[in-house]
Amino acid sequence: MQPQLFTPFQLGQLELANRIVIAPMCQYSATDGCMSDWHTIHLGTMAQSGAGLLIIEATAVSPEGRISYADVGLWDDATETAMAGVVESIRRWSGIPISVQLAHAGRKASTEKPWLGGGQIAPDVANGWQTLSASDLPFSAGQNAPIAMDTGQLSTVRNQFAEAAHRAARLDLDSIEIHAAHGYLLHQFLSPLSNRRTDAYGGSLENRMRFPLEVFSAVRDAFPAEKPVTLRLSGTDWVEGGWDVEQSAVFAKALEARGCAAIHVSSGGLDPRQAIPTGPGYQVPLARAIKQAVSIPVIAVGLITGYEQAEEIVATGDADLVALARGILYDPRWPWHAAAHLGAKVWAAPQYLRCQPLALRDLFDTKTG
Repeated sequence: MQPQLFTPFQLGQLELANRIVIAPMCQYSATDGCMSDWHTIHLGTMAQSGAGLLIIEATAVSPEGRISYADVGLWDDATETAMAGVVESIRRWSGIPISVQLAHAGRKASTEKPWLGGGQIAPDVANGWQTLSASDLPFSAGQNAPIAMDTGQLSTVRNQFAEAAHRAARLDLDSIEIHAAHGYLLHQFLSPLSNRRTDAYGGSLENRMRFPLEVFSAVRDAFPAEKPVTLRLSGTDWVEGGWDVEQSAVFAKALEARGCAAIHVSSGGLDPRQAIPTGPGYQVPLARAIKQAVSIPVIAVGLITGYEQAEEIVATGDADLVALARGILYDPRWPWHAAAHLGAKVWAAPQYLRCQPLALRDLFDTKTG
């Protein structure tokens, strides 16, 4: 019997070879938003993994929307050209569908690279800039406060998301994921902890969802109708009085009504007070709750490292797909090893066929991927 993890899956009109998704993982290796040789190496490696879908890291829709000065962007011809070169290299050697995560960091922008401390960089210091958010509340005490966005800035950011979607379409990317998780700008509008507005974009749940839904609709309208647009959300802030799974379910239903193709369920990132019960598959219950609220596919992510664990998540219906991040960085051949363990077939490039173990002569499939 074919393991569920390795059965094909239809994401809108996009066919995936299996249920394994490579989650977007920031590399902090771009220059002025332009991808570098590192991205060709990194994403090229991921594209040879045998996974069903590759999502390019959080890609800023404006320079101010970057998490750090070393983030990837898709806001002008230079950033588009750089990404085009990387995508062309990947597609020369792999047929894996490629998505891009469009993002704006909001008040969590203007930071140092993680391995250099990751702290906020002040606007008057090199590599720093003034941040924006739903309200003028800093992420943590002592940080430079963001500017509360006015209606003109809301319109500008909506248009920036739409323009990035147009560029993604020109690159012929297979899908788009909108980043509304981990405490970044769209999440900042959703959570009552970071959104203290008194206008039409703050207060009630309906109002707090308004801007993220407007951004979704702008992206959906700008991207080819036959290609899926998905969204990543944080199912909970893990802080009392904050964004939670019940509100996430309402948001997911509103997204579904607007044509969202899937919900990618993560958590946290909005407030330093978060108390996360970290453990294997700790976010799967959040994915399960969202799946019970909508009829569109749901992606589970977060400390999914075991082969049987991943199979159980999709086989029991907790989620339709599983996304790997740190686990596939550690083991870029995770899908190969999962297929070998579960008795399935997985794509491998013909250049790698001779590494197939003698006991696993039916493991590799060179016809897909």
